[in-house]
Amino acid sequence: MVVTKLVNLLKTARPRQWVKNLTLYAALIFTGNIYGFDKWILDFGTVTEAVLAFTVVAVAIYFLNDVVDIKADQAHPFKKKRPIASGKISTIEALIIFIIGGVTGLLWSYKLSPLFFGAVIAYFLMQVLYSLILKNFEVVDVFVIAFGFFLRVFAGALVINAHLSIWFLLCVISTSLFIAVGKRRGELAILTEQAEVHRKVMGKYTADILDAYVSIFATSAFLSWALYTFNFYDQGGGYIPQTGTITTLVSRTLTINKWLMATIPVVIFGIMRYLRIIYDGSRAESPERVILSDGPLLLTVLVWILMVMGVLYGVWF
Repeated sequence: MVVTKLVNLLKTARPRQWVKNLTLYAALIFTGNIYGFDKWILDFGTVTEAVLAFTVVAVAIYFLNDVVDIKADQAHPFKKKRPIASGKISTIEALIIFIIGGVTGLLWSYKLSPLFFGAVIAYFLMQVLYSLILKNFEVVDVFVIAFGFFLRVFAGALVINAHLSIWFLLCVISTSLFIAVGKRRGELAILTEQAEVHRKVMGKYTADILDAYVSIFATSAFLSWALYTFNFYDQGGGYIPQTGTITTLVSRTLTINKWLMATIPVVIFGIMRYLRIIYDGSRAESPERVILSDGPLLLTVLVWILMVMGVLYGVWF
């Protein structure tokens, strides 16, 4: 009985969605190369603690969201099996966990940094408002989902006082909107005429308008990343090959610092793959499920990470 209860609590906490909180490491990865190793290790520990604190807050929100969405989830082909929607966890238990988790996570965040706390409480309040009312407004609902991704990256920068390029932040915003709109398109694909029953705002979207949004943000995500790579070295970032390294011995052409641009085709492939998945419906409704379960997309993400780390930290030179 106790084990079953713990399993249901863990399901409601949605461990698969915790992967989204790893985006707090973005600032450390993209600016960490300018620090010494000791400083990098210290910041890594700080960001790791920030990820844990943010996850506690996010888990609290999941419990509140499932309480508010009981009726809608019961009309959904997959979400009706959630512990709260199916009655395995009572609403009272869920609300108690929401309060305890919210308070714990926010106090932990304040302990780490007042600025980080500001970003976390902004996320917390925004998600509470989303669960209660904002999810019913067309376009606003998508922006809230996207802004949640942006706040994660921004919070990761605040906790270690790191600077992020405006082009990188634009890329984060564009990619977040792409994922958020793709989530809505996936819901529409699997729910069809039942979409409005599950989520009121879905009655205000059509396949055509969502397709247009997906196209806009897929393009802006690719272009903003490309612009970031074009301007990266002008901002003093990245590893700069020195005379005598392998690249300079092979060709002077390779000493021009454009290695990060090599990741652009990988990003394009990843976007194209995710576009294909969006129209499969059920998988695109949950971005974290897609990333963790789709082999080609998972491989693309890993290749991109390895390439970025290799360029930023000079592993290849």
